[in-house]
Amino acid sequence: MQLTASATGRTSDTERTGPRDADGMAVASFVLGLLGLLVLNIFLGPVAIVLAVVALWRGTQRRGRAILGLGLGIADLAVLVTLMQLDHTVSWSF
Repeated sequence: MQLTASATGRTSDTERTGPRDADGMAVASFVLGLLGLLVLNIFLGPVAIVLAVVALWRGTQRRGRAILGLGLGIADLAVLVTLMQLDHTVSWSF
């Protein structure tokens, strides 16, 4: 871990991974939220929400994807609640 600036003025790899990690989290949130509408919404919805919030908190450059991932994660949970209400159970069968 480098605590001071290097003599060459270049940033280290660990300093450049922050925004890149946040961008990856934004894209992962969007993909998992979209996939959660089809399968495993009880697991993928909350994961998409958490990834979107963390990506937004870290200042992602892909803010739109993070917001879409957040919305899709919430929609996953709304679909789950709707299906549970229609079926009157905690789980459903096809």
